[in-house]
Amino acid sequence: MRKSRFSEEQIVAILKESEAGMNNAELCRKHGISDKTFYKWRARYGGMQVSDVKKMKTLEEENAMLKRILGQKELDIMALKAVVEKKW
Repeated sequence: MRKSRFSEEQIVAILKESEAGMNNAELCRKHGISDKTFYKWRARYGGMQVSDVKKMKTLEEENAMLKRILGQKELDIMALKAVVEKKW
């Protein structure tokens, strides 16, 4: 996945500017982002603080690690079942 030009902290700061009353079109022009990007950020990070974003990122990383572990365990179980079911 492509890395964003903006960090999560910067994204939250931009969204705070919008909440402060700045026009969305001006805000997008000022920071060089599209309307679609702004609304996508608002859907994902809206109402969050910087600490909330950091917690979310660590939870996403942990979740990805647990999914990899679960996948490996399922492969091991399938391999063991195949060995047990094999007729000697």
